[in-house]
Amino acid sequence: MQHGKYRFIVGFLAVPLGLYALFVIWPFIQSIYYSFTDWTGLSPEFEMVGFANYERMFDDDIFWKSLQHSLLFALVLPLVTIGLALFFAFMINVGGKRRRGGPVISGVRGSSFYKIVYFFPQVLSIAIVALLFAFAYNPDSGSINSLLRGIGLDSVQPLWLGDPGLALWCVMAVLVWSTVGFFVVLFSAGMASIPADLYEAALLDGAGRASTFFRITLPLLWDTVQSGWVYMGILALGAESFAVVQIMTTGPGGPDYSTTVMVLYVYQKAFRDGQAAYATTIGVALLVVTLAFAALVMRLGRRERLEY
Repeated sequence: MQHGKYRFIVGFLAVPLGLYALFVIWPFIQSIYYSFTDWTGLSPEFEMVGFANYERMFDDDIFWKSLQHSLLFALVLPLVTIGLALFFAFMINVGGKRRRGGPVISGVRGSSFYKIVYFFPQVLSIAIVALLFAFAYNPDSGSINSLLRGIGLDSVQPLWLGDPGLALWCVMAVLVWSTVGFFVVLFSAGMASIPADLYEAALLDGAGRASTFFRITLPLLWDTVQSGWVYMGILALGAESFAVVQIMTTGPGGPDYSTTVMVLYVYQKAFRDGQAAYATTIGVALLVVTLAFAALVMRLGRRERLEY
């Protein structure tokens, strides 16, 4: 059985690893290389400029703003999204009242319907979601301000995306709404695999909902939560934040760079300003931030694995 085992494994891994190296690792290496040049992205000619792009980046006020906004996305979005998803999943699977003749542990009534409702935003393209909320946030004809006027709050008419102090939070609210359903379904699947005997024993010992969640559900679901945290952080630093900011905000990235994130700044420098080398420099910084975030979450979230 052991004869030829390693050749068998290498034979299966060679093609996937080769494709991964070609389409993932090699572009990273190219980006790092181009960050030391003056390449415009429009011409095959370029010259090496050393660390000039990195010096420029460290003196770029807009870069520091975009870094601050990206870090805020990476810290706030996973915290809020994962927290809401855990709450909803717990209520759907464990939070219902005990019904006569039914199981000791059950979710709220209509839990299957709630799963579909929560997951519905995942069916929509992020571009469609961003457009819908851009219309809703319109200060003149949007549904939010219209609702405020309808309930007699005519004096409360925020500019939403036009207010530098509110725009970033409005964008983050859209990302939470569009992603929380995915994690509700993910955590619900994890909770469904936890033996009901553990919950029944906790109830017999007099444990309440809060203690049941923190002492049974969360520890047994921790690996899934940790993976979801990393995944949500990568979404917040990458394509999801770019799409929402690009479509919803003025500029985009405005007003006054109040919603500019690193991935949007990379796009603007590369395709709007023709500064591909400087864009790859910011991209390298984004790579470092993403890897640091993932490593930090994995390190802080490390704990002994529980089995059941």
